[in-house]
Amino acid sequence: MGASVAAAVAGIARPLDASDSHYKIEAQGSSLELQLPKATEAVTQFKVAVPEPMLQDLHRRLGAVRWPSKETAPGWGQGVPLAKAQGLVEYWKKDYQWRRFEAHLNSFPQYRTLIDGVGIHFLHVRSKHESALPILLTHGWPGSVVEFLKTIGPLTDPEKFGGSPSDAFHVVIPSLPGFGFSDKPEEAGWDLTRIAKAWSVLMDRLGYKRWVAQGGDWGSGVTHRLAIMRPSGLVAAHVNWPFVFPEKLPDNPNPAEQLAIEDANRFYTVGGGYYREQTTRPQTISYPLADSPSGQALWIYEKFQEWTDNNGNPEDALTVDEMLDNIMIYWLTNTAGSSARIYQEDSSVGSSWGRIELPMAASIFPHEIFRAPKQWAEQAWPNMFYWNEVSKGGHFAAFEQPQIFSEELRKAFRKFQQT
Repeated sequence: MGASVAAAVAGIARPLDASDSHYKIEAQGSSLELQLPKATEAVTQFKVAVPEPMLQDLHRRLGAVRWPSKETAPGWGQGVPLAKAQGLVEYWKKDYQWRRFEAHLNSFPQYRTLIDGVGIHFLHVRSKHESALPILLTHGWPGSVVEFLKTIGPLTDPEKFGGSPSDAFHVVIPSLPGFGFSDKPEEAGWDLTRIAKAWSVLMDRLGYKRWVAQGGDWGSGVTHRLAIMRPSGLVAAHVNWPFVFPEKLPDNPNPAEQLAIEDANRFYTVGGGYYREQTTRPQTISYPLADSPSGQALWIYEKFQEWTDNNGNPEDALTVDEMLDNIMIYWLTNTAGSSARIYQEDSSVGSSWGRIELPMAASIFPHEIFRAPKQWAEQAWPNMFYWNEVSKGGHFAAFEQPQIFSEELRKAFRKFQQT
């Protein structure tokens, strides 16, 4: 984005005045519902300011949890063990500090803008290097923009983190519709294609005429859709969960193919209960999660245990505070149902996505849900320009291993950096 475009964006994204009630997030009556500021097509600065009564209500609810009986088998095979659940909630109630994270989140430039009838929240952090490559990072479920916060510094200011100025990115991190501080869609139809179209509008609105995209989980799905659509300006894409299953599985799979097939089958059988619930009955599951902070937390906490690269406990991969930062985004915005609906809108993960002509790249983390073999990607992506299998990390790649993740994006997109 040139200087003239940057000035235009600065003009419509005017500085936030704490006394400006239009930007203030209010508690709404006894329901304590966050009321987000009305978005327009202007790119308007945004800060998070959760009313204190909402935090008091959370503390009250955490003090009145009715616990179920203890599991009858050791480990996590029946879900979150009772002792782990109680420990998480106790820490949340006594030691966790939301205002700490709120201040940290507000240290990054945040905005909202109206696209296709929905207010979209996003972080937009420009590098000090004007020629930096713009990159769009998309999260998934049960993630949020929180996943990428530790990568913003390494990506925008690489020389401070072992890189060179030529590795710099301008970073755009939107919240998916129905997630976080984006609006909740009031109509069906927000599938991955519609989200990808909205992201294309967002990048164009920010003045970026040449950019790349990256994603994991549903963010990988959005990135695949962008790659298929090839909107003006998108020159390449990278994912950390490639959706490259062949139309027909091989009759005699090699070891890498066999492992991918077994992992995928395990996910859809043993590990896919949440997936089937949110795909078929997203509204029903939203009632208990919207009413119970412990229920919402443990619905997500289990996935941190199952999908991260750990030694049996999620705390091996992420701190309790980091997990609660992400969980709080869901709780405070009451987005259990609206985020679950993406599963019903687009349930194509794991099926063939066909041939993608856009230059594609992938970094494979060892504890991903299932890992597609390189040869499948080569068949689906004739213009694949980068593939690497790293030594550690899991499904929440940027969250778990921000340094490795950032280095992977530098290496993958180096050939697309402007000189």
